[in-house]
Amino acid sequence: MRAERRRFSAEYKLRILQEAERCAPGDLGALLRREGLYSSHLSTWRRQREAGQLARLAAQKRGRKTDPQAAELARLQRENAKLQAHLQRAELIIDAQKNSWCCSISRPCRSPSGSETTGGGFSPPHRHQASL
Repeated sequence: MRAERRRFSAEYKLRILQEAERCAPGDLGALLRREGLYSSHLSTWRRQREAGQLARLAAQKRGRKTDPQAAELARLQRENAKLQAHLQRAELIIDAQKNSWCCSISRPCRSPSGSETTGGGFSPPHRHQASL
């Protein structure tokens, strides 16, 4: 059975460093034995504290860092899908408007004066109009 590696939180590291600084020279060994630590832990944690890494430890995420290009690609793909849907809807509306305009041209309307007109002054040739 393999032993599991211990992980120390940033708060724990800072607390132990403060206790170690308050210890008298002979008491430091007792602190390390009590906590089950080595002097190399303290030296590593001091370097981390001086570099400002201990303040950031609490906010670090584990695992791979996200690729900024992958996030941008995902955002652009979502935007593309949304725009495709808008385009498809607009094309359906335009087709419906074309069909309704064509239908209104082929059927003559009665104007208030009683004469036959088509929508917009355009008169397409019809069989029944040729006999008029």
